Amino acid sequence: MLRRPSLWLALYFVFLATGVVVLSADTHPGPGVEYLHEERPAGPWQIHVIKIDCTRTDLALITTLAKGTVQGLETLSEQVKDVQPALGKPVAAVNADFYWLNPGPYQGDPCGLHIVQGELVSAPATGRGCFWIDTAGKLRIDQVESKLAVTWPNGTTTSIGLNELRNDNAAVLYTPTLGATTRTPPGRDVFLERDGKTPWLPLKAGQTCTARVRSVVDGRNSALSPDIMILSLGPDLLDKVPEVHAGDILTISTQTVPDLTNVATAIGGGPILLAQGKQPDWPGDQPRHPRTAIGWNDATFFLVVVDGRQANSVGMSFPELAELMSQLGCTDALNLDGGGSSTMWLSGRVVNSPSGGSERALANALVVVRTAEKKEPD
Repeated sequence: MLRRPSLWLALYFVFLATGVVVLSADTHPGPGVEYLHEERPAGPWQIHVIKIDCTRTDLALITTLAKGTVQGLETLSEQVKDVQPALGKPVAAVNADFYWLNPGPYQGDPCGLHIVQGELVSAPATGRGCFWIDTAGKLRIDQVESKLAVTWPNGTTTSIGLNELRNDNAAVLYTPTLGATTRTPPGRDVFLERDGKTPWLPLKAGQTCTARVRSVVDGRNSALSPDIMILSLGPDLLDKVPEVHAGDILTISTQTVPDLTNVATAIGGGPILLAQGKQPDWPGDQPRHPRTAIGWNDATFFLVVVDGRQANSVGMSFPELAELMSQLGCTDALNLDGGGSSTMWLSGRVVNSPSGGSERALANALVVVRTAEKKEPD
């Protein structure tokens, strides 16, 4: 239910006096969601804030993956448009994790953790922050360590990456969500199929999958299909792992620390700006750039974008952004991708000013959806 026009008018004048502008009622995204646009001359800064009422049962956070594949890029507006109706109606969104931007075989690969609708599509990166919603519905922020590994028939184990560039001395697991092919350089590809009733695709965090070797191919850029995974081994690794053959049984573990079993929504980022109200120790010479961040307290979840590289908004440093999130009332906050990627979408349109003059194609996004109308108490 929208607020009465008289209250909106009063709010408008209050915020106008402080340099903040609130969207008018006819463009308001509905109950539980508020948008604030603040102009601060000190930077100068153009600050965009979306506040989400954490008590609303009809609002949910989901992640999106551009074009549904790791090898893909879409603007924030395009990703919002691709959200399936069964997940809810998008009302607000921001860009999410850093990603492989330069043209090449892995353009669009998220740099860190990404779980979309329960599917693990990208593993956490060492030393980077992560945001997720645990199985109890609690918002979490921390560094997550990947324990992804393959156990060979002789009982030895090898750490593996997931849907990413495979170096000559590494092992990487590829799932169909990567795209049509692995795009790998020369190496040895082990084609894996489900063995029995073991957990399989879509791949999830915290699983142990028993896989049967379908075939082993020395080559490059192998084709992916909906029912298989490919474990690709770099040429410099071949003398360090056991040789396997068709019919052999391997075990794939997707464990993480902390445990992300049954987590449906997670995204990488960094650095962590606030953890239980405390900032990290920042090194000197912090540059200013356009920034995107998320944060929360017990009552409210915040999506924040600070425009940058423009005459009326120079962007923020990490300490400045952390201070902003603290001023908003956040106890925990995470920086997301910034620069030309910083984009905020609300009720059908982009409301900030991207530094490149238009929306940049992105790897993934964090989207607020309205799932059903909340019933008011009698």
